[in-house]
Amino acid sequence: MATYDLEQQEQLDQVKHFWKQYGNLITWVLVLALGAYAAWTGYLYWQQKRAIAATGLYEELDRAAASGNADRVLQIFSDLKGNYAGTALAEQGALMAAKVAADTKADQARAALQWLAENGKNTSLVGVARLRLAGMQMDAKQYDEALKTLDAGVSDEFKPLADDRRGDIYLAQGKKAEAAKAYKAAWDKLDATVDYRRFIEGKLTALGEAPAAPPQATKATTAATASSAP
Repeated sequence: MATYDLEQQEQLDQVKHFWKQYGNLITWVLVLALGAYAAWTGYLYWQQKRAIAATGLYEELDRAAASGNADRVLQIFSDLKGNYAGTALAEQGALMAAKVAADTKADQARAALQWLAENGKNTSLVGVARLRLAGMQMDAKQYDEALKTLDAGVSDEFKPLADDRRGDIYLAQGKKAEAAKAYKAAWDKLDATVDYRRFIEGKLTALGEAPAAPPQATKATTAATASSAP
């Protein structure tokens, strides 16, 4: 029994020594871990509440857009942008607000698109915003601003459309050579199966710069002509 008690005492002394040496470190690690967990849980809760509130505002924006009430749409978008910037709903709201306000409040529509172009995180939505903004700037004869908007860059899937819009801007300025070059760049980037490519081809043809048919098409046309000859 005395031996057993001695072993227990030795183990207890080892624990005390270990705790004396590492106790503060272990305590702080636990405090930090629990604090991080509490902070993460709180952040998730805050994000959930924020998402619910943003969804409510976006649904209100959607109803106002359906009724065509541009003033109400812009007011709601201002709240959405001010309180929930950085959310996908705020970015989608910018496009919706710009669409509704385009005819009656062009300046504010451009401002909504400008905000999205400069602050958006979704590259696809930013690309749409820059294309639409450049179009509105072109309509307002703000040609230099429109070109700068496109020069800010878009993701790869929008580059042909950006070149096409750039061609429209140059054509509006009377710069036919630059317009043809931009249209050709757009035509080259689009897949041959895309219908819009034929529309760009029509623009090039109107400028006297019809793109050359690919070699395969040329051979096929020649063969067809030869086979139909008497």
